[in-house]
Amino acid sequence: MIFYCTVFSFIMAVFSFIFFMLGLLFSFSNLNLFLEFNLFYLNQSTFDMILYIDWMTCMFMSFVFYISSLIFSYSNEYMEGDIYIKRFIFLMSMFVFSMMMLIISMNLVAILVGWDGLGLISYALVIYYQNVKSFNAGMLTALSNRIGDAAILVGISIMMGSVGSWNFLFFNIDHEMGMVSWFLVLAAITKSAQIPFSSWLPAAMSAPTPVSSLVHSSTLVTAGVYLLIRVKDLLNTDLIMILLFLSLFTMFMAGMAANLEYDLKKIIALSTLSQLGLMVSILCLGGSDLAFFHLLMHALFKALLFMCAGCIIHNMMDMQDIRFIGGQIYFLPFTCMCMMVSNFALCGIPFMAGFYSKDLIAEFLSMSVSGFFVYMIFYLSIGLTVSYSMRLSYFIFFGDYNVFSLTSLNEKNNKIMNKSMLGLIFFVVMMGSMFSWFFLSIPYFIYLPVGMKLMTCMFIIIGAMFGYELNNIFYYYDMKLGYKMKMFISMMWNMPVLSTVGISNSFLFLGKEFYKKIDHGWLEYYGKEGVSSFLLWMSKNMQIYSLNHIKIYFLIFLCFMGLVSMLVYLSSLM
Repeated sequence: MIFYCTVFSFIMAVFSFIFFMLGLLFSFSNLNLFLEFNLFYLNQSTFDMILYIDWMTCMFMSFVFYISSLIFSYSNEYMEGDIYIKRFIFLMSMFVFSMMMLIISMNLVAILVGWDGLGLISYALVIYYQNVKSFNAGMLTALSNRIGDAAILVGISIMMGSVGSWNFLFFNIDHEMGMVSWFLVLAAITKSAQIPFSSWLPAAMSAPTPVSSLVHSSTLVTAGVYLLIRVKDLLNTDLIMILLFLSLFTMFMAGMAANLEYDLKKIIALSTLSQLGLMVSILCLGGSDLAFFHLLMHALFKALLFMCAGCIIHNMMDMQDIRFIGGQIYFLPFTCMCMMVSNFALCGIPFMAGFYSKDLIAEFLSMSVSGFFVYMIFYLSIGLTVSYSMRLSYFIFFGDYNVFSLTSLNEKNNKIMNKSMLGLIFFVVMMGSMFSWFFLSIPYFIYLPVGMKLMTCMFIIIGAMFGYELNNIFYYYDMKLGYKMKMFISMMWNMPVLSTVGISNSFLFLGKEFYKKIDHGWLEYYGKEGVSSFLLWMSKNMQIYSLNHIKIYFLIFLCFMGLVSMLVYLSSLM
């Protein structure tokens, strides 16, 4: 096991260094590498494979490979003793390969290969632990992502029939590509877990923590944001406005839910959901470079935060309830220090990695003409981020602890995991400042009045206070009302219920009513039962006529003779 993890970790580290150097070269030289492989022609349509490599591609792949390298090293100790470790390493390697296919492709068919690979392998990783909870979470994850796969397939069909090519890089907004953009946005919001597809991300925390650290922080969930960055020129105004409000509501919903959640990994997952909404919202306002900058910075500190959570869970005998794993600052000081640094970066504390992206994003939004509603929801969501981050830190560092797990609290046994976290904490502290000069070679000119600056700080403070009050709503209001409100908010506005039981029950109820009213109702009355009853009635009448044939014949004869007599009489008169 140690050999496999070490080898894959080394390979990923080498690839990370290579792509980082290529990214610097492409950026400083202003190079874009475009490779097109013509496969065949069919009915005047070209089937080709396109690879597009620029500084953005290289940097994203460098970050993915670097985090993957640390995760493989981290798994060396976290997954120790697991009998299926080879399967785990194979799935993680295939996941990184699928992510690479998605990043470098500018062809919808090639993107679908990586996109579908991400969905299938993430399903296999979520159900890695063989239990009912993992199976349900994996099914929800797979079905949610299949909606995005189907949307890309529809986009491929439209492009094939309208423009005869799948290379969306060369097309502008028109009627056909406008339709394709709607399906691409649908695929992106399913992968990035925006409303109404938000429920699968917290459910996917059933996977092992190394999977969450890689898949649900820097690769799978950011694939949708990366796709939106690539196709941003195809999005029309109406689509951008819809996407903006979906992302804002996702931020707000995830922030409120995280303030009422007690599962450690789900809190971090909801934090990821909130940051994804932040990226999509600033992308809709025109800051695609800022969205990509925050995507990379978020990948660093969120991977570190998941690593810290995994170390705590590993030492607390798989306990994930933050109400029972407190006091860690006395037992795991290095892990708590890493968690505090990552939380500071998440909140945007100067001068962490998250500060250079989030502060610029906030000021860029303040300068844009977006309306007071957008401004209020955005800054309240940022305030909620501060609230749940400080709440998590308080519970972990100074809360109550589980005395039955104290025997395993020994940081000296976590040497490999600590080294992996040490490999990230330097970049979480320093990379924001370094990359702000690299990504933003032409600085953004931000000019805000003093009142706008103070209003920004005021909304963040109000958001933090709102999160605190939200956490104590059970005690401040009527017990029944408070419990219902807490359940509604912590259940992400009933998104998990609506995504699973709500949809299935509605179709099952519709099928039941159709079965009762149509199949066993109208169709029976006007179908076989009605036809058989009508034929039976006709046969009974015909049988009555046949049994009384003498009387009938005599009656017919009398009628006939009467008719003939009448005709003879009328003819004599004429």
